[in-house]
Amino acid sequence: MENVITRRTFHPAFGATLPAFVATRVERYYRERVQQTWAGGHIMRGKVPGPDALHLSSNDYLSIARHPEILSAMYESIREEGNGLLMSAVFVHGESPLLEFENRLAAFMGAESGVLCQSGYAANTGLLQSIASPETTVYADMMAHMSLWEGIRSAGANPVSFMHNDPGHLERQILRYGPGIVVVDSVYSTNGSVSPLRDIADVCSVHGCVLVVDESHSLGTHGPRGAGMVVELGLTDRVHFRTASLAKAFAGRAGFVTCSHEFQEYFKCESNPAIFSSTLLPHEIRGLLATLEVIARDDWRRSQLASNARYLRDELTALGYNLNGSESQIIALEAGPEPRTMVLRDALEAHGVFGSVFCAPATAKNRSLVRLSINAALTQEQLEKIVTVCGAIREQVQLHLWPSTRRRGDTAPAAHRQRNGHEEMAVAA
Repeated sequence: MENVITRRTFHPAFGATLPAFVATRVERYYRERVQQTWAGGHIMRGKVPGPDALHLSSNDYLSIARHPEILSAMYESIREEGNGLLMSAVFVHGESPLLEFENRLAAFMGAESGVLCQSGYAANTGLLQSIASPETTVYADMMAHMSLWEGIRSAGANPVSFMHNDPGHLERQILRYGPGIVVVDSVYSTNGSVSPLRDIADVCSVHGCVLVVDESHSLGTHGPRGAGMVVELGLTDRVHFRTASLAKAFAGRAGFVTCSHEFQEYFKCESNPAIFSSTLLPHEIRGLLATLEVIARDDWRRSQLASNARYLRDELTALGYNLNGSESQIIALEAGPEPRTMVLRDALEAHGVFGSVFCAPATAKNRSLVRLSINAALTQEQLEKIVTVCGAIREQVQLHLWPSTRRRGDTAPAAHRQRNGHEEMAVAA
């Protein structure tokens, strides 16, 4: 079926007519984005995956979303407790699975305490709203997750960006604007690059800044038993707060903030997302408790994930793809302008490889990409298929014309330019 977006308008029988200031904004989306940029299609909607499709769009890095122990725990909870008491977590006290999970995950991460939130987005927005104010300067890596930027906005704080993974630029910004809060991701969700956390922590220590690290894409996949990158680097006493979405390696739907006992109580009575949202359902919490056991126990999943990701990074780099410094299980193929990314999406999907399209506002304008999220369950045969497909489509997607390719300056080391029985031409810088 052709992927065409049909313009829908409000009819009086189905609701009030939108006033001009809203209708104009909707009209602009259909005119500029759908028609002019996407030629009537939709950048997020390509083919429907078939039964043999390779799904590289899921954040289930450790391949545990269907783990029998986790599903059994959730099933038993639903059967015994149903949906439980629907209320804000601020009312929960005494013995409860929610508080038990908070304590166990905090201990797992080497923290004194922690707070379970409705999502990673709620964790980040709630934390920044609770620690920043209009008098606070918040320094954010320019590729920090949108939820961190939204937290800065909701706090009314002064946002100051610094160049991606550049501690020197961060320090110059702090010298200019004064001490404040620094927010970074440990692993960046857009391109899989890894933050230089030790250097960032050094800058924060010297200048008296609070350091917040979003570990959404490293909790469960990095560190001893999956405790995260901050634990792996021995920085637990230098990072003031860690946040995480549990919709990644934990394959659930929740968020978490590490903190002190004192701050835990403060957060639950100060954070708007904590106060004005209902808590997780009992079966979700029981599932997370079981998930923590699986993640802490199954080191082989992390080893396999790391091996799979390393293999693909090496092979795709050898094929001439600029992976923008990925050092993790997230691999980005940055085609650039959105129409070019749609061509890449269609080429991959025609061969049964389905990734996630990222475009503005998730990326900078004209730096859209297809993100491949690697998981532990991929077989060697499947990994080789991904490499074969990416090699076969290079001419079709005009890899040599991608801005990311030109930034790299060369498609591949000379020893790796022989692919598919013919010699490749190196792309000029």
